Amino acid sequence: MLAKSYHIITPSIFRPSKRSPPPRKIRFRPYATTTQPIPISMPDNRVPTQEVVDDALVALWDYQFLFMSQRLEVPIPIKLKLIEGALPKDFPCGTYYLTGPGLFIDDYGSKIHPLDGHGYLRAFEIDGPNGEVRFSTKYVKTEAQKEECDPISGSWKFTHRGPFSVLKGSKMMSNIKVMKNVANTSILKWGGRLFCLWEGGIPYEIDPQTLDTIGSFNFINDDNDVEDEINFNQSHALDLVARIVKPILHGVFKMPPKRLLSHYKVDAQRRRLIVMACNAEDMVLPRSHYTFYGSMAAICGQAPMISALSVNHSKPTSSIYLLPRFSTNNNSNSQSDDYWRKPIEAPQLWLLHVANAFESIDDNGNLALQIHATACSYQWFNFHKMFGYNWQNDILDPSIMNCKEGKDQTLPHLVEISIKINRNKRSQECSVACIKKQAKSSDFPIINPQCSGYKHRYVYAAASSGSHQTLSHFPFDSILKFDNLTKRVSIWSPGSRRFVGEPMFVSKRSFVEDNGYLLVIEYVASRRMCNLVILDAERVGGVRAVIARLEVPRSLTFPLGFHGTWTPIE
Repeated sequence: MLAKSYHIITPSIFRPSKRSPPPRKIRFRPYATTTQPIPISMPDNRVPTQEVVDDALVALWDYQFLFMSQRLEVPIPIKLKLIEGALPKDFPCGTYYLTGPGLFIDDYGSKIHPLDGHGYLRAFEIDGPNGEVRFSTKYVKTEAQKEECDPISGSWKFTHRGPFSVLKGSKMMSNIKVMKNVANTSILKWGGRLFCLWEGGIPYEIDPQTLDTIGSFNFINDDNDVEDEINFNQSHALDLVARIVKPILHGVFKMPPKRLLSHYKVDAQRRRLIVMACNAEDMVLPRSHYTFYGSMAAICGQAPMISALSVNHSKPTSSIYLLPRFSTNNNSNSQSDDYWRKPIEAPQLWLLHVANAFESIDDNGNLALQIHATACSYQWFNFHKMFGYNWQNDILDPSIMNCKEGKDQTLPHLVEISIKINRNKRSQECSVACIKKQAKSSDFPIINPQCSGYKHRYVYAAASSGSHQTLSHFPFDSILKFDNLTKRVSIWSPGSRRFVGEPMFVSKRSFVEDNGYLLVIEYVASRRMCNLVILDAERVGGVRAVIARLEVPRSLTFPLGFHGTWTPIE
């Protein structure tokens, strides 16, 4: 049985106010009457492009569609319908996992920020030789999910407000359940084990075949609450505050003293995993980047907890630390080996996601590093208004993510960071170049994973073409390909009222860097459906870029995903 009867519930969306009725051209799916999801063929009644561009109300509802709740689970994989092209016979067999939030509104009137939505794991099993793609989904059964979802009735009641949300009713005031590990940010396959990660908590291990949640996994292997070996400077006011705040965060709000970051890097050549760990006060109260404000309203539950943090806009630079992976000098007194202890100051930017970094050494022993990533300004990256969330409103406000770009409002875009260090490591230079050709904004950069840690030529990313007046910057409606050699940017767009998520590169394991495929989820707002699109990585921006397009059943349409991973069958 593909779906339990109590899961057949109309997907919830952020409801509009009475003053903003839905447009007549958009029809919503009635209550489900089937006991299992089945593919449904519907005519494509898309609104003409020019009408969509000028219709702000249609754009508003298209934006809500991307954050529509989906309660159905598909424990038994179903075959997806091929609606365009054909699956190549040489496509590597494997599974594309995608995670992100799945639920935004409970059955008691509370709605949460997309970043606090429970992890909804999607799996696309691709069988190239047989030309089939099978699809399955399950919620990650975290401790918070098991507490908030009744397994018998299938009803949801939010009890954890999470760092970004405010709950209604009795769960609003003095709610200390802040750290809501929803395992919705990214996914990692390592050593034959699958992990769902979340920013600020330990990972949850998942069965790669059944998608069942095995349980939480402690990477740090430290079950005891050991006092951090940090020498606080009693004379510094911020250190004194940190000593006071840390027990409150850990004891009252249940923030673990050590937490994993959800973004990881894998050294593909050495087959090594790089994991970052951090301490509570380092994340909450660094001296040069964050300050507290309005904390009482956040602690009492009247405002999102994240609103108690503010980026320090007065600091003109951003710090970059170069951490050595290998010991280069056994002499502990060597000053040249301590260069990594002092940060390199780059022009002020908020680094979002890194595509790759590589280094080179010239004949004189000077070191040069190059980083391709996406970044934005401090002013644009608004913690508690991200995605247009406001707990007092029934809909998300797309204007928050589509503000007009100005001197201080730099939208997410590709950047090239160049760092030069002389041979004695005493002189350091850093510069940042923007890559903004033919795209209004861009994020989620990736490369061919075979080039990870080494010099690469191509970078792919989700981007915005700017063709929509209301949704000019987000959600993304194009796939960008940047050629680092020629500095050329190529763009592929799926069409009007169609949006895309993070691209995923699938290598053919050849010596040609862009000889592979791109997996992209296409969100067809005009039909309220999702498709899996397979692109030819070499033809992005050219003709016949689409290799195949497969349709997810309408009843299983899912919200916008965050990050995914491709795991080939070894």
